[in-house]
Amino acid sequence: MQASPDSTKMECSRTGWKYQAMDLLYWRDLKQTGPVFGSVMLLLFSLTQFSVVSVIAYLALAALSATISFRVYKSVLQAVQKTDEGHPFKSYLDMEVCLSQDQMQTYAEKAQQYINSTLKELRRLFLVQDLVDSLKFAVLMWLLTYVGALFNGLTLMILAVVSMFSVPVVYEKYQTQIDQYLGLVRTHVGSIVAKIQEKIPGFKRKEE
Repeated sequence: MQASPDSTKMECSRTGWKYQAMDLLYWRDLKQTGPVFGSVMLLLFSLTQFSVVSVIAYLALAALSATISFRVYKSVLQAVQKTDEGHPFKSYLDMEVCLSQDQMQTYAEKAQQYINSTLKELRRLFLVQDLVDSLKFAVLMWLLTYVGALFNGLTLMILAVVSMFSVPVVYEKYQTQIDQYLGLVRTHVGSIVAKIQEKIPGFKRKEE
């Protein structure tokens, strides 16, 4: 069965976005990754010093100052040179920026799937469908209490962004060594979990 042009176009668009994200995270083009990384870090550091409302207002004022200045400059230039080039942002104003009904439906369905799967997983963990998984989740929450005491949300976001733009590059360069150490850690953790499972009274392994 031959795929429709719309589905093929959508699949190509998704693939294109994935490749663009990978190119950014792996620093394939410094001229693209540098400004993106710098802008995100500048935004996050600004939020550590000012409120969200202030940061949004300052960004809006900076953008408006740039666009208004450019518009006035082009208008004066057209008046002096007696040209009729029109609005300097006309090509951008004519661009279609609204989301279609199909796109909105696709995004809504994806959001619904994520929400439903998250709710099911939380119900499974909190109602102790699997004792070991619930214990792991409890240990994770306990560790997060210490993380929350040391770092606030913005600091964690800054660390997450730095990790996103550094870990892939480091892993790509030292993949063999990292995989070797991760294998050792995974084996060690697996043996510890197995010992804990053996000591839990009445616990039955899933394989049995």
